[in-house]
Amino acid sequence: MNRIVTIGAIGFTAATFFKALQDAGVDTFVDVRRRRAVRGRDYAFANSRRLQDRLAELGIRYRHIIDLAPPKTVRETQAAADKAAGVAKRKRAELGPDFVAAYHREVLAGFDARLFLAELPPDASIVALMCVEREPAACHRSLLAARLHDDLGVEVVHLTP
Repeated sequence: MNRIVTIGAIGFTAATFFKALQDAGVDTFVDVRRRRAVRGRDYAFANSRRLQDRLAELGIRYRHIIDLAPPKTVRETQAAADKAAGVAKRKRAELGPDFVAAYHREVLAGFDARLFLAELPPDASIVALMCVEREPAACHRSLLAARLHDDLGVEVVHLTP
């Protein structure tokens, strides 16, 4: 693996989302969402079946790794912080410290970057980590990407609309 890119669905159209992946040279796509759907007609392209079908047309391999998604209790921590701050999930600019701590404790503490790498196809070169949020700092994918960078020294690029 030479590079990790991260991408969220929010803010992209179907055309710009898939173009961003192609322009980045992504060959392997890892969906790190618990629920593989996005509300709203504008984001139907990011719903699991449509997403997988389009990626297959583009020759990009798809994997869903649910264990890298934050569990419900961790998501609830961020939802409470968003509510207290009066910020809508789609407008959040960054994750709260309680969410970050909980994600590290409940997901990344048991994460083995070398095992993650070994579970990818052997020729995976540019791997995309995908979730929903527009801003990488507002999504757990940035925490996972940072861990992969720290453990494997792999370059990280965040794709944004």
